[in-house]
Parts: sequence; C-alpha cells; structure tokens
Amino acid sequence: MNHPVTIGIDVATAGVRALAVGGGTVLASAAEPLPAPIRDGRGRSEQDARSWWPAVKTVLAKVTGELPGRGGEVAAVAVAATSGTIVGVDASGEPVTPALMYDDRRGAELNRKATELGAGRWRRLGSGVSATAALGRIAWLAGHVPGVAGIRHTPDLIAAELTGGPVAADWSHALKSGYDPLALEWPGEVFDALGVPGSLLPPVVAPATVLGKVARPIAGLPAGCPVVAGMTDGCAGQLAAGAVTPGSFVGILGTTYVLKGVTEELVPDPTGAMYSHRHPDGWWLPGGASNTGGEAVAGQERLPELDAAAALGPAKVVAYPLRRKGERFPFASADAEGFVSGEADDVELHRARLEGVAFLERLALDHLRRLGVAITDPLLAAGGGSKSPLWTRIRATVTGLGLRVSPQAETGYGAALLAAAGVLPGGLTEASAGLGRGVLVEPDERESAALAESYQRFCIELHTRGWIDDELFAVAQR
Repeated sequence: MNHPVTIGIDVATAGVRALAVGGGTVLASAAEPLPAPIRDGRGRSEQDARSWWPAVKTVLAKVTGELPGRGGEVAAVAVAATSGTIVGVDASGEPVTPALMYDDRRGAELNRKATELGAGRWRRLGSGVSATAALGRIAWLAGHVPGVAGIRHTPDLIAAELTGGPVAADWSHALKSGYDPLALEWPGEVFDALGVPGSLLPPVVAPATVLGKVARPIAGLPAGCPVVAGMTDGCAGQLAAGAVTPGSFVGILGTTYVLKGVTEELVPDPTGAMYSHRHPDGWWLPGGASNTGGEAVAGQERLPELDAAAALGPAKVVAYPLRRKGERFPFASADAEGFVSGEADDVELHRARLEGVAFLERLALDHLRRLGVAITDPLLAAGGGSKSPLWTRIRATVTGLGLRVSPQAETGYGAALLAAAGVLPGGLTEASAGLGRGVLVEPDERESAALAESYQRFCIELHTRGWIDDELFAVAQR
C-alpha cells in the first residue's frame, strides 16, 4: 500500500527509540539510552526530564539520516511513552521538577482521597484510582513544589519542543492523571477538593489528532511536518500488534502477561481488575496486566532442552507460576501466591509453568466473557514469550483459539501508525491496513482434553483459596 512515511518515537524508562515506517515496513530505526531513574525505596521514583529531548533529537537525526530523502519525505511524527509519568513546568513550559515516574508513590494517600471524592465517576468508568496513579502526584506537586505553573506528560514536552509551543495532551496519557474519557473532561470536583487549580491541567484531545507542525527543520524533520498525538506505550503496542477494531484482542506475553483489545462500548468491570483506555475513533480499549507471565521461566538454564522435553505432552501437575505475592489480573488478590499441586521433576515443572500462564490467559478471556465481551478468533499474540513455538501452541490449545503471532508489535511502530492516522483520510483504520498478518498457530486437538481437565483443576485451586469469585469460577467451568 502507498502509505506515507511516518516516524514513531517511544520514550521508555531506559531509553528512546524511533522507527520510520512506510507501507507497513520499518525503513529505519535508532535508539539512545536515558539515565536510570532514581528510586530510594520509600516511594520516590524520578528521572531528569531534561534528558528526554536531547535523546529524541539524536534518534530522529539517525533515523532521518537513513531515509532516502534524508527526512524530507516524513509526513508526520507521533510520540508514545510510559503511562502516568508527569513533570511540573513553569509558565514558559520548562521543567521545574524531575519527572515523577509511573511507579512513584508520593501521591498514594492523595489517590486514596481521590477514590472517595470521585466515587461516582470512577464507578461509571468501571475503574479505580491506584496508589501509583498520576492524579495523586499532580496534587502532590501542586501542594509541595512552588513555581509549578503546569503539568505535562512525557509526549507533551517532546511535542512542545517540536512545535515551538504548548500542545494538548492526548486522552491516553492523561487517563492515569484522572482524565475522564467517558465525559471527556478532567474530574473538576476531585481536583478542586485536592487544591489543584484547573490552570495546571492541559487541554486534552483524541490520539491521532494533529497537535501542530514542526516549527523549523529539526534533526532531519522538515518544517511544517505534522506532530500527531500519540498513546501510552501499552496502547501503541496493542495497535502495532493489530488489535485495532472491535472484537480484536492481543495477549502480550512479556515479563508479565497483558491482555488488551477493542470494544464498541465501554465495559465497566465491577471487580476493578480491568480498566479501559479510549480508542482514537471513540471505541474502547479494555485490558489488564497480570503479575504472572514470562517471568515464570526467566533465568532457566537449559531452556531449549527443557522445551524439547516438555513438548512430549501435558503435565500431570498444575502450577500457578506467580513469583511474588499478589495478583492484579484477571482477578485482584493481595494474598495470591504461586503453587504447584503435586511433585514434579524439572521437565514436568517447566511444562506446568508454561501451562499455568496459558491457564491464566484463558481465565482472563473467561473474565471478559462474563462481562459480555465478544472476542474474535484468532487471538493476536505478542511479546517475547510468543516467540516460543511450544508455548504458543499450548496457549492456543488451552484457549481454544488460534493465535496469530504479530511480526511488529512494538511501541514505536504503534506510534508511527498513529502518526499516519493523523494525516490519512481513513484515520487509524486506513493506517493499519498494511499491518503484517504473522504466523497462525492452531490448537492441538491431541492435547485439548488433558489441558481442559488441568484448567478445571487450576480454577478449582484458585476458587478454593478464595482468589476468584463464584461467578468467574462458574464461567470457567463451562
């Protein structure tokens, strides 16, 4: 397809990465490290926000330098970043505080107050205010740091450097700052009660909205190049994986397991295990992140050897391979702990761990089904764990769905899609039409019965311990 060349910028915790994408193909990429965040073990987590722009300029110059037209053909640029990272700025838009990172807990008590103050609003959204939500950090900055004239998210600062002036925030990065994507407004009653002036908060627009234009030639970008609103790293990665239209979902198996998808209407979750971003086209992006995932087998020696032996058949024991205490999705329990039901050697234990993560994925899908969400077959798959043919086959067999492994599920690619959506008449639907389809892995019918029985045992163990409720247990037993 004759899509324009666009650049997606991913500002992550450890570094900045940029990708130039055209016609569904990555044409150039570059990365630059960032200084490690400072964490003191008492809830403080911050990074020098002034380090972001020099790193962005460096990767942009490298990427545009690799393009045939040296960047002159770039039609748009967009930025994706971590969810919930904020910075206090002065009246000119310059940072006057370090970046308070997504895991900074200085606003935890204020977030507890915000939970009560906006109870009705959060109930309509079917979500809560976590201890690390940026909302509390905004209130903390307003009350503790003189000279803060505004609050910015990471992409807001980068876009301001590109355009030469302040820009709106997108409703994806603003979500954990308290923005209400259903009413399309900041929760004024909450911020007023917490003493946060409305003047601190930026205006908010939909992702894929053109925020402005590059003010002058910068790092190979031509003057006049549109700067488009992005989305958080998780949402951008979801779009890159191909979960763009209602019914499509992607299971991202990295260190932890994340399930994200698209629905036409907002689906509130009374359990609080799932929350929803808003799609650029007004649909909804429900999802949740587990504390279980690829970490279950991280650090294993002889991994190829164990995989080969584990491919011989299903385990006789059932494992929930949670390495820490507490689970957040598809059920929320502070008391949840990993377990193995029976004795097993190294090979069987390895296989049981792979199955355990697949059982968790199936339980996540069952949780969505009990909320009335329809899931299209095949399920998309992304993340490092999806590179394992054995694990992907187990997941397909346990879920009963084909798994299509995405070839380009990374944040920068998703940001480039959003940049294209901002300048194409067909928006995100047109921009994503050139996505690669990837390899389809079908369920293995020879193992279906054994794995279905083990899944039932897995759910019985969780229910007996009081970690999943009666309704979810009943859905899982069907």
